Amino acid sequence: MKNLALTVLVLLLLPSEAWAQSRKPASIAELITYSGADREQVLYAGAKAEGKVVWYTSLAGGSYKEMVRVFEAKYPGVTVEAFRTGGSDLTVRMVEEAKAGRRSFDALETTHDSLMISRDNALLRPYYSPHLARYPEEAKEKGDRGLVFWAADRESYLGFGYNKTRISPGGVPKGFEGLLNPELKGKLGIALGQSLDQVIGAMLKVKGEQFVKRLKSQQIKLYTVSSAALVDLIASGEVGASPHIFRNHAMVSMGKGSPVNWIPMEVVPTNTGAVALAAQPPRPHAGLLLVDFLLGDGRKVLEKFNYGHPSANYGFKRWYSDAGMTIDEYEKENAKWEKLVKEITQK
Repeated sequence: MKNLALTVLVLLLLPSEAWAQSRKPASIAELITYSGADREQVLYAGAKAEGKVVWYTSLAGGSYKEMVRVFEAKYPGVTVEAFRTGGSDLTVRMVEEAKAGRRSFDALETTHDSLMISRDNALLRPYYSPHLARYPEEAKEKGDRGLVFWAADRESYLGFGYNKTRISPGGVPKGFEGLLNPELKGKLGIALGQSLDQVIGAMLKVKGEQFVKRLKSQQIKLYTVSSAALVDLIASGEVGASPHIFRNHAMVSMGKGSPVNWIPMEVVPTNTGAVALAAQPPRPHAGLLLVDFLLGDGRKVLEKFNYGHPSANYGFKRWYSDAGMTIDEYEKENAKWEKLVKEITQK
């Protein structure tokens, strides 16, 4: 009896957190903070009972399909029902579902702007993951109680892409000022879109508005293609170079033996994709299991598709164009960048 009384007394004196970790979490509120050593086992057992996880993502086709394959191989019995579209379309879908009172998705992986809108519309729930300790602070959007609304799992970098047979070593810029090199006149190509706007924003940050306006003298050609297709035009030699080429697109082209090369400028506009949890996930165990997977094993999958990671050092200075801004503030800045694009491309 004395031993029993002593045991009860010790348990009563333990902190409430110890009580929480001594039993299995049941509610979503408990699951999002659970840090027990058996976290993966708990989530997997619950996910198998739930049967599937619904994942909304804006990842490119090949990469998200591979992510699904690897996850399902690691966790048999849990099927991933993935819906993939652009970030803005994802946001519209989620907002409409919320208005209709439908809870459809469990986990989300998309771009920063779409995540900001999702958070502001109360579509996301902050969470804990054991993998977050390996992520730099700037890659995490903080919530209450040490939780995060999202953490960046992938990055894409914008820099100068060029054809090595059309641009001599002396014509390759070492920074934005080098874009005014006479050798590049008539050889630069651009495509309208967010990637170009971000590079203009980076030029403004480093060199100022008057520098950007001087680029008009370089007779830059405008192409109605995607950023990826612009790399193909550089590879074929139709376009000599472009200041807004994604590093991963260039690496894919180089891997095929093309004469494309890529270099960073003074600052490198960086697009991020990040992992979030639905505010009311219909399958909370499966949703958190997928979140942990994306932040952990998912890195290897994304690296196969040449995505960068926020914890890696690639030797250049990243610039997050929307850092510290609200959606309205970012839209105003973007409008300024778009106006400058028109000025330097109008004949």
